[in-house]
Amino acid sequence: MQAFGTIGGTAGSGFEAYARVLHPLTAHRVDPSATDEHGDPLVLESATWRWADVAARTGARMHADVAWSAVSGRDDEQELAFDDGWRVEVPDEGWFDPTQLAALTEHLEVATSRPLDVVAGIWEGWGDLNGGSTLGVGWQGGTPDATELRELREYATHMASLHRDRQAALRASLAGPRLRLPHRGYIVLDTALTELADPSWMDEASVGTSVGVAHTPQLLWPEDHAWVVATEVDADSTIVAGSRRLIDGVLDDARFESFAVRPDSNLV
Repeated sequence: MQAFGTIGGTAGSGFEAYARVLHPLTAHRVDPSATDEHGDPLVLESATWRWADVAARTGARMHADVAWSAVSGRDDEQELAFDDGWRVEVPDEGWFDPTQLAALTEHLEVATSRPLDVVAGIWEGWGDLNGGSTLGVGWQGGTPDATELRELREYATHMASLHRDRQAALRASLAGPRLRLPHRGYIVLDTALTELADPSWMDEASVGTSVGVAHTPQLLWPEDHAWVVATEVDADSTIVAGSRRLIDGVLDDARFESFAVRPDSNLV
């Protein structure tokens, strides 16, 4: 097993080949002289960009281990603004776009004997999945009078009871199987490539009986362990590990901005 923070430490070692798929970028062209109803610059059009589109403007060199900071020329999480009005958001971390995942299933399906028996691991640390939220109730608009204060206290008591019930249901729903790795813990769910081939799968997916899934998997693998798809929570790219044929297919697919990587390379 490779060290945490490497390609192999994220997707597992021992596979024939590995691909790094860069997460797509959301870009908007704005008119700074006009504003929308919220007072923000008016958006004229939106598009999905590749990292290479930004690199062509910034002069950065694209390569397998390239970091977003090198492409954008920034080390913060602010959007990148160009003089022609285009603004590019930072790539998503820990999120593999469902449309990209759906396209990837075409390659994954032919690379496993168990396309209907797939395991998904969702990081247990997401705030909506740890069952530990708190509730606060406040008052706006000056100091409440005695009647308003009584009504506020009654409302707070009701909401606190409702919140406790919801948190109890959440914890019960999350009481299923877990995967414990040295640096991460995951909620384990059953799925199938036929389900993930539809980008709208998240609309119906749930953890147990109570919690909707608002996250794409951090880990995905079939029961025959023929491949692994890994999206580390702090990474802006997804790793696909498997046979040489599988990885060559991913690298040749123009729908992905991808590079061949080594298991001992650092996950950028």
